[in-house]
Amino acid sequence: MNAEPSATGAETDAAAPDGRPDLSNTNVREDLAMAGRCALVHLPTGRTCLLPLRHQGACEFHRPQEAQDIVASSS
Repeated sequence: MNAEPSATGAETDAAAPDGRPDLSNTNVREDLAMAGRCALVHLPTGRTCLLPLRHQGACEFHRPQEAQDIVASSS
């Protein structure tokens, strides 16, 4: 039996144009990610990591209002 390539053309490992493959995840805030932040959302609490992208160590989650202030100041 020969293996055939998928005819859908969908690439599961394709990165977003800005190099952030995680933007398709529902637990990453796109607006903060575009501002260069980690942007990982802790779904049970709605808090967001505001550390820089690819930071060392664990995420530090902040209130949604603090995240919104970051977005507003980067615009």
